[in-house]
Amino acid sequence: MQKTLLAAAMALAYCPMSSLANDTDAAASTPEKSKSLETVSVIGQGETRQVQRVTSKDVAVLPPGTSIQKVLNRMPGVNVQSNDAFGANEESETISLRGFNGQRLGYTLDGVPLGDNAYGNYNGLNISRALIAENFGGAELAEGIGSLGTASTSNLGGAIQYYSDDPATTFGGRIAQTVGTDQNRRTYVRVDTGDYHGFSMYVSGIRATADMWARPNLPTSTKQYNLKAVYEFSGGRITGFADTSRTSQADYAYLSKSGMARGLGWDWNLYAPDWQRALNAARGIFTGGVNNINDAYYQSRALRNDNLYYLAGDFNPADTVTLHAQVYHHEDEGQGHWWAPQQVSYPGTPAAIPISIRSTNYKINRTGAVASVAWDLQGHHLEAGLWYEKNYHDVQRNFYWITGPINDDRFLTDPNRLLFNQRYVITTKQAYLQDSFKLLDDKLSVDVGVKSPHTLMTAQEAPGIKVEAPVANGRLSASKALLPQVGLGYQLGGGQELFASYAENIAAYQGGGASGPLLVTQASYNATLGNLKPEQSRTLEGGYRISQREFDASAAVYHVKFDNRLLSLNPCPSIQQGTTPACTTRFYNVGSVTSKGAEFTFIWRPVAHLEWYNSASFNRSTYDNNYVQNGVVVPTRGRTTVDTPNRMFASEISWVYGRWNVSLRGKYTESRFYTYTNDQGFGGYTAFDLGAGYDFGPVGFARDVRLSLNITNLTDKRYASNLTAFTNNDPQGTVLAFHASAPRQSFLTLDLKL
Repeated sequence: MQKTLLAAAMALAYCPMSSLANDTDAAASTPEKSKSLETVSVIGQGETRQVQRVTSKDVAVLPPGTSIQKVLNRMPGVNVQSNDAFGANEESETISLRGFNGQRLGYTLDGVPLGDNAYGNYNGLNISRALIAENFGGAELAEGIGSLGTASTSNLGGAIQYYSDDPATTFGGRIAQTVGTDQNRRTYVRVDTGDYHGFSMYVSGIRATADMWARPNLPTSTKQYNLKAVYEFSGGRITGFADTSRTSQADYAYLSKSGMARGLGWDWNLYAPDWQRALNAARGIFTGGVNNINDAYYQSRALRNDNLYYLAGDFNPADTVTLHAQVYHHEDEGQGHWWAPQQVSYPGTPAAIPISIRSTNYKINRTGAVASVAWDLQGHHLEAGLWYEKNYHDVQRNFYWITGPINDDRFLTDPNRLLFNQRYVITTKQAYLQDSFKLLDDKLSVDVGVKSPHTLMTAQEAPGIKVEAPVANGRLSASKALLPQVGLGYQLGGGQELFASYAENIAAYQGGGASGPLLVTQASYNATLGNLKPEQSRTLEGGYRISQREFDASAAVYHVKFDNRLLSLNPCPSIQQGTTPACTTRFYNVGSVTSKGAEFTFIWRPVAHLEWYNSASFNRSTYDNNYVQNGVVVPTRGRTTVDTPNRMFASEISWVYGRWNVSLRGKYTESRFYTYTNDQGFGGYTAFDLGAGYDFGPVGFARDVRLSLNITNLTDKRYASNLTAFTNNDPQGTVLAFHASAPRQSFLTLDLKL
């Protein structure tokens, strides 16, 4: 029976695997941490901050290729949303933590800064494009206070440090093929050289394709390659890494509560391939439950091409001294396509139609370096470091005229209209200094340090290019001479400890790709410049941990003050923003936010083959101030911050016995608001994911063969996943505020190690 099942799975996998083989269209923490994450405490034992970790074994419940960011969703205080099973559709992928949205957290890969995770990014890239999911080595989440050496200018509310897997020490290969619902096909191939006198390397690649889970079933595709090489010698270690990613994602329609009430349903999506219906809607002729131009559009797509490289060295010049040096380079080219209704192609001619393609174009070219030195001196562990980055970023918005449907699964050129074209130079410098020592017979651990971030951003309209809606020329600086951070840890004995920490932080202003405060008219920028200050946070947290053979547990409480919150407001519906000069965003300093809460984790191992992970979080994040818009007071004081559930509970049970493994994860997310005045939102929901696998052991030429089944959204619960737009209020529920969750989907994976 085993052989029959294996033969069937291999036959199913053969064709997609061959397609990858024939495809030729390829284009401050030390790396050693990735090797040790499997053995360090999941609940952060020994840390003076609230820190939790995930490792590669924690991904079994989710299908191969799932975004590493989605893996974090079981952790206390973390809310990850996406409308696709893999959590990889970037337009719909969001993460929030303790009331901070994803753009106010920090992200690194092997110490390389990934930027602020904005969808229209200007200073980095999503972890899914930086690292193939199967090469994941682990992640460390600082849920409120990131380490001083984190290379980030956005980590107001915490930091996520991702790590890539190291090369294997023995020669071998791996081929994995996934097939699933909605024409999902994913092929992963990896070859390891093994260790050769200290040198080891792997080369790996994926090709993934899928259709939308709702009509019109447009295709999404990804091609990505990773190379990692390590040379270890008596005096240290040198690591090189290269990533190239080519993604094309079909994006889903935005939904409104009023549309749902009119019966459009969770699977309502795009007009394509019904071109005539799209034309009629653009002319104001609506059918089938649609009653306005914002309910749908013909189609939408996001294209992203990335290349990321780093070279790092870790050296031990003396027994008490370690050095780390790293240089990196990242290039990105992206386009976001939206088939804009009422934006006329070929106006004033017989070929005129009320639809054209709007394109937002992004470019990033950044180079940087990270360096640190650590010195153990008479009971003190001293550490100092520097981070420098120069980033050239361009953003422009164009329109392309069409006469009918075209294939936009490609980069468009030669626009017919140019709305704006802005160029940025962003220079980042950051230094830090920290001392760690112990007192009271080594029971009390003390971490104390400071960092000094300085970011200068300049922007100007591209010279010599005539545009319809020119945006601002200007500069913004976010700097602080000293930002303190202190942490205390006290060992109670018996695996028990207390911890407490305090930190202050500021964030750099966002660039134009994320619609930052310089992507406004010159008059708007000049009028608001005096009120703009860098956003900043002050975080105080403390807690208790215990680690025993049968269980681990932690409890933490926190208080956060978030000041100088910048709010972008636009007078137009979200579907029309950026289409005309009148639909221009303006930025306001709307005061502060106070967040208070508690987080709990309990991991129980009652028998050798069973583990039960549980987390709970309770959060109260509220606006401290009202603000005035167009002369009208918006009553937000005391209201809950948008997209912030007050309570979340997650539970995952994992059973591994002999050749079998089974994991079941469930998470409850309480209600969330999408209006600042809390007049509209969505109720809570519970979703489940199931993973199961069987290891056949050696079969033929393969050292190991494994077959796994993953089912996402096991109970087929439909709900509002990510919230896409926020507004003052929405009494009629007409705001395009959310994406729908994906339905239940199933995936079968055959994994061969050679």
